[in-house]
Amino acid sequence: MTIAKIEKLDRLIEATATARDARTGSLWRQSIRRMRRSPMAITGAVIVGLFVLVAVVGPWVAPYDPTAQTWGREVFLNRNIFPGPRPENWFGLDHLGRDMFSRMIVGARQTLLVGVVATFIGFIAGAFIGGIAAAAGTFGGRWGERLEAVIMRAVDVALAIPMLLLALSVAALLGPSLRTVMIAVGVAQIPIFARLLRGSMLAQAHSDYVLAAIAIGVPKGRIVVSHILPNSLGPVIVQATLVLATAIIEAAALSYLGLGNPDPGSAEWGTMLADAQRFLSGAPQLAIYPAIGIIVTALGFTLLGEAMRESLDPRLRRQE
Repeated sequence: MTIAKIEKLDRLIEATATARDARTGSLWRQSIRRMRRSPMAITGAVIVGLFVLVAVVGPWVAPYDPTAQTWGREVFLNRNIFPGPRPENWFGLDHLGRDMFSRMIVGARQTLLVGVVATFIGFIAGAFIGGIAAAAGTFGGRWGERLEAVIMRAVDVALAIPMLLLALSVAALLGPSLRTVMIAVGVAQIPIFARLLRGSMLAQAHSDYVLAAIAIGVPKGRIVVSHILPNSLGPVIVQATLVLATAIIEAAALSYLGLGNPDPGSAEWGTMLADAQRFLSGAPQLAIYPAIGIIVTALGFTLLGEAMRESLDPRLRRQE
């Protein structure tokens, strides 16, 4: 290849990359403007923002210690009485005399921590597996295609197992703890991210800028890391928002089943649901409050994620 042709291809790559960056920037700006006008996006953003705010400042604004017993005289007389909402206890007291409002506020932080860490684990591990499979299948030749087939068949097997059942299996092997919940929920999310990133990278692998980079001899590893991977992360990031809602629900389910934090005094919404099971007939509010917290939080992340996906995906974008 002559020097003139190399320079021409180099200019082609630069022009293609510039056009791609312009389109990408414009797409993101248009998506942000579209989300600002979307009631679904605004509702999800408000719910998520309030949840994050409560989780961050909760321990400092809670009116009582979430583990302290504040039994009143009427409860000492009859332990089957659970005071409901009153001026000093907005959500009443639980079966041990602890302030429910304070426990709900403090429990938001642990719920957010578990959801974010679990999603991060699934995102990193899934992106690594999906990236290896896509790179091997695109540039690895015959052996690379075989490696991709083996990896993706393993991912398909994992996808065939219900996510909660997979998380339960991992949690049962590791033993009950907060770390176990994070790892178990994160492991259950790995196949989703792996398959999504692989598909996105394979779609990018046949783009003009990739073909031009191959033509001038850019190393394949650099093409994957510097060009294909960054342009394939958009759908995966959107999926992470949706997965976060699922992670919160699954973490609460594991805690409800006794596989979460073994400390019975910890303020965590799933544990609070498990504790309230014995008193549903006489004090249903003990289960209603944490259940509403879990449902509303998951709904917020789901609405925000769906709005992001609709605004970024041309196939799902509404006509303006």
